[in-house]
Amino acid sequence: MKRQLILEDGSVFIGGAFGSLEDSMGEVVFHTGMTGYQEIITDSAFAGQIVTLTYPLIGNYGINHEDIETFQPSIRGLIVKEVSDFPSNFRNQQTIMEYCRDKNIPGLQGIDTRKLTKKIRQQGTLRGMLCSTDVNHDAIIKQLQCKQEIDLVSTVSTKQVYSVLGRGYRIVLIDYGMKQGVLRELTLRNCNVSVVPYNSSISEILALHPDGILLSNGPGNPKNMPYAIKTIQSVLGKIPILGIGLGHQLLALASGAEVEKMKYGHRGNSYPVQEIRSGKVMLTSQNHGYVVEKESLKRVPLEITHIEINDHSIEGIRHQTMPAFSVQFNPEGSPGSEEAIEIFDHFLSMIKKWEGTRHEVVRY
Repeated sequence: MKRQLILEDGSVFIGGAFGSLEDSMGEVVFHTGMTGYQEIITDSAFAGQIVTLTYPLIGNYGINHEDIETFQPSIRGLIVKEVSDFPSNFRNQQTIMEYCRDKNIPGLQGIDTRKLTKKIRQQGTLRGMLCSTDVNHDAIIKQLQCKQEIDLVSTVSTKQVYSVLGRGYRIVLIDYGMKQGVLRELTLRNCNVSVVPYNSSISEILALHPDGILLSNGPGNPKNMPYAIKTIQSVLGKIPILGIGLGHQLLALASGAEVEKMKYGHRGNSYPVQEIRSGKVMLTSQNHGYVVEKESLKRVPLEITHIEINDHSIEGIRHQTMPAFSVQFNPEGSPGSEEAIEIFDHFLSMIKKWEGTRHEVVRY
């Protein structure tokens, strides 16, 4: 069955359909990872987006039910050059076509993904629609050009509090669309983790008596989350904070800095990031379309801790007087390198120091 992608600039890409046969609209982005398609599909930070995978053959090792990042994927569509019909791996439980069908994810294969990726790199991210070939193109293009901000976090966050018990520090993980990999790394360190909804009140969070608060990754524009910014401002300086991805951007906004949209974002598994203090360079997994504005940091009590080597964008910040720091990349990997996994250890070290000092400036 034929299916097409129509972009807001009028471009059309025609290929074969797989997965759900429903029409779907979203922001078209690309991911450069050679592996990890399962984790990419189930990363809630892709909510509202149609994801193009640049690696040409997808699905060759199938799908297993252990490596998913969320149980209900929220991407609007998946675009690939070729889908593997016969995956081969001892952990394989399902083909990617079967998974996309079961999870209601529209797929498009057989198009020139290199051409599409180059278009996005040159023009920036574009809105698009996956649909059948017998539609009114002009009407769809007009619809695509009517951009509207959508509250994506509310669609991917947990609806109720739940806990993963441990005997270590009590961590409240505010779920803006978290990856299971983040929860896994905390539980591996024996933390007692309470996962709370994105809009939890200050009183609800404090009632859990947290030793630390983790602001998770997630989708969308952080400027559309004033409730989250207010919550962070209320606990800043009282409880140690770690922000990841969207949580990093929210910490910056809560501290008075600014965030801006990138042309086409960072989405891949091998972005080189340098820790300024040590000079150490590590390969990181990233998935974001917004970045902290460098100039805005000159007037706020934040300092840069990490930079991306290729474009020198900000990848980490630390509050100068409060126990809080954050990173833009995904320290747990999933997919990608785990070279930055020590960020979780830094967080627990900061909590330990804060317990003993309270009034002192804490640096990890």
